[in-house]
Amino acid sequence: MNAARFLVSLVAVMGLLLVTVSAADLADVESVEINGIDESGVKDISVIAGETIPVKIVFESLRNASDVRLKLTLEGTKIDSEADVFVGDVESGKRYVKTLNLKVPYELQDEVSDDLSLELKIWNKDFRTELSDVMVLRVQRPSYNVAVMSVSTSQTIAAGETIPVDIVLKNVGYNDLDDLYVTAKITALGIERTGYFGDLVAVENSSDDDDKDTDTVRGRLFMDVPYSAKPGIYNLEVEVKNSDMTLNKVKQIAIENDFAEVAIKSGSNLILVNPTNKLRIYNVVADSPATVSESTIVVPAGSSRTVMVDSHGAESFKVNVFSGTALVGTVDFTGVKATQASSPAMILIVVLAIVFVVLLAVLIVLMTRKPAKEEFGESYY
Repeated sequence: MNAARFLVSLVAVMGLLLVTVSAADLADVESVEINGIDESGVKDISVIAGETIPVKIVFESLRNASDVRLKLTLEGTKIDSEADVFVGDVESGKRYVKTLNLKVPYELQDEVSDDLSLELKIWNKDFRTELSDVMVLRVQRPSYNVAVMSVSTSQTIAAGETIPVDIVLKNVGYNDLDDLYVTAKITALGIERTGYFGDLVAVENSSDDDDKDTDTVRGRLFMDVPYSAKPGIYNLEVEVKNSDMTLNKVKQIAIENDFAEVAIKSGSNLILVNPTNKLRIYNVVADSPATVSESTIVVPAGSSRTVMVDSHGAESFKVNVFSGTALVGTVDFTGVKATQASSPAMILIVVLAIVFVVLLAVLIVLMTRKPAKEEFGESYY
């Protein structure tokens, strides 16, 4: 008897719960449009992985409710994409239209296309409507697309080094990619290198047994960092290109330089530094009226030379240093009066004066010396 009553009570409670859940519905979804196409009766809508698609939802409210939100979820096997919007207050029996921008997840691993399910939820704290299978979308890879899987260089790079840049590419498009070229450049330093990376087949045509039929490739480019590069953070730009597509990626690198300047001011002189492993020839030009002791300076590898600078009375002037036709350094001489160079006549006068002083000193010494006394011995006869 007690068991029968328990069963009757359980059935009554479950029925009440079912009625409550049913009564808790907030909205009746009338239509869902993808890129302007109504999904009603259409089961073959295709979208491209990685793109953002507009999704338009039209629903009728079944309740008077406040603080209502609407959420879309495109479910993948590994990655979900979500978008939600605040609807606000709704009134029973009225229709509402909302458009959300939903990004299609890129999770195709070994296929060029796959199906993903679109879910929808409309809710507030009191009511909720959820549709777990609003529609199924066919997600395809872009026709021509490549992913830069990695760009590898040293953590810190010294100026003057030749650095290897290792680049890994993967075909993530629908079709094969032919004749890929990769360019690595540091625009701020004016250096650029380009290499041929060959062909990449689509994932469905890839074969581990034949290196020619692969969807992934690794290559290396060598870049010469100039010795004149100033220390700091630079953008290493990588461009992948063929006749069908172009892709750019940027990686930041750090460059160190203990000798960022080849021309260094030292008092009223100029020191030229050659931190390279090759002999360098500098041309030194000073603003008039200043002059330099040498205009063409040869500096051996890993050494330095000092250049005398004569201001000729100028308190402010610049000295420019060229390597070939390239300006490699400019030094400001401000508030410095270098000692003016002596003319040949002045040098002769100084020399004669010194000789005169020396002769005069010798004469004085000779005149002040006392004559030696003569000693006569006694004679006995």
